[in-house]
Amino acid sequence: MSSRALAAQAKHLFQHLFEEASLGIAVENVEGKLLLANPALCSMLGYTEKELCGLSCSEFANPEDSQDDWALFQQLRAGSIDHYLLEKRYIRKDGTQLWGRLNVSLLDDDGGGSPLVFAFVEDITERKLADEALANVSRRLIEAQEQERNRIGRELHDDIGQRLAILAIELEQLQVNPPNLSEILGRMGELQKQTLEIAANIQSLSHELHSAKLQYLGIAAAMRGFCQEFGKQKKMEIDFRADDLPSALPPDISLCLFRVLQEALHNSAKHSGVRSFEVRLWGTSGEVHLTVGDSGVGFDIDAAKMNLGHGLISMEERLKLLNGTFSIGSQPHRGTTIHARIPFSAGSDSMRATT
Repeated sequence: MSSRALAAQAKHLFQHLFEEASLGIAVENVEGKLLLANPALCSMLGYTEKELCGLSCSEFANPEDSQDDWALFQQLRAGSIDHYLLEKRYIRKDGTQLWGRLNVSLLDDDGGGSPLVFAFVEDITERKLADEALANVSRRLIEAQEQERNRIGRELHDDIGQRLAILAIELEQLQVNPPNLSEILGRMGELQKQTLEIAANIQSLSHELHSAKLQYLGIAAAMRGFCQEFGKQKKMEIDFRADDLPSALPPDISLCLFRVLQEALHNSAKHSGVRSFEVRLWGTSGEVHLTVGDSGVGFDIDAAKMNLGHGLISMEERLKLLNGTFSIGSQPHRGTTIHARIPFSAGSDSMRATT
């Protein structure tokens, strides 16, 4: 094949790749003015090729990202670098924004003509939005965790810490001014009772942080134990029932539902105005469900959505990480029910009734 034929074939191949590529491709001069733009780039930015080729790159780039791009472009022109990679934002013709992964290289003309700049743009908007959403989830979870740590810290300081201080003062008074034997025995019995109550409260707090029952006895036993401990601590009645649970529930699902239960009961105890609650845990062929309900004061759901508390955020974000859903049913003075659902695939032989 002659050199002319090879050149014609190469030109045809380049044209085909340029037209059919899924990446956006631009050919620019060293001033950043577009000379050619392929269909993929035109589609990304919403311009025709004629419109794009009348623009400089800076005219459809986000100004906040242009400074870094221009600095690298100057190094490319000066020969300090032969290519560069950059993630930056572009502005479409309709004013909306997209994220692109830009790969720029310089092609010198051996014939002495002006060099050309080749820019390849990959649309990474979906990945960037996913990263942003994940970062937002992580931030909200961290905020919720810090809120929970603050709550436990206050409970340790304001309740258990003060009770221990009072206990120490009473023991000191017995030592400094000992009463008669019968009074000592009576006071010692009372102090022993206070000590056991404090120990029980500390144990309850430790179970909130980590439940050994969840690991060794399963979700139903762990939830039942927590409801009993929490009800006793807060002087509440909690009716717990579990039915038709999968026999092999993954640990991440169990932990998520356990944390949702804890958060829901804390919220209900704080805001409902009642002392009686219902907790239901059950499985279907495709999902595991948890509801926590009360007949208390309730609230306006639409108003609450505008200002979600850390507890509700924590529950919602935990469930999202497992593709679960979270819903609230409530009306003022008609109680509240929180419903969590997590998808779970299980065969028909893996279901068992749990009471």
